[in-house]
Amino acid sequence: MPLLNTLATPYADALLQVGDSRGDIDSLAAEAKTLLEAWNASTELQAAMRSPVLSVEGKKKALTTLFGESSSPAMLNLLKLLADRQRIGILDAVLERFLELHRELRGITLAHVTSASALTEEQQTKLTEKVKGLAGTASVDIDMSVDPTLIGGFVVRLGSKVIDASLQGQVRRLGLSLARA
Repeated sequence: MPLLNTLATPYADALLQVGDSRGDIDSLAAEAKTLLEAWNASTELQAAMRSPVLSVEGKKKALTTLFGESSSPAMLNLLKLLADRQRIGILDAVLERFLELHRELRGITLAHVTSASALTEEQQTKLTEKVKGLAGTASVDIDMSVDPTLIGGFVVRLGSKVIDASLQGQVRRLGLSLARA
């Protein structure tokens, strides 16, 4: 997705600069995560914002109605700017790129954790501490997802490093060992 990243980076960078000038980059990052979750959860919203039938003013009005009260002025301005420039369809890419830039700026490592079932708060806290040790950083941003096919356990992805502590992975490794024997 280099082209999409090329389109998203200027908007993400501008939002980062606005947040930096106002001293609220971290709150903008939290807001971006919430907005990204809402965007990804609603295919109807995505379809409406990508539709050529809905006018720019209609999109801006819908965005203001949906996110006006819960969004900061900087985030709302970004949404309106993307609508004005017919780029609201790449909102997810812009927000993801903004979060990447925020993590780079703050020295935060992103870890993708997939577990067989939802983790409790205590389990998440313990896992976060373990992942911090693996990553060698003081701060880790964890992207949690659930995949019941893992049977049990979890898989952690830190960049190109993968730690497979799932039952599915253990069964697969056992099968490979038996096949070699």
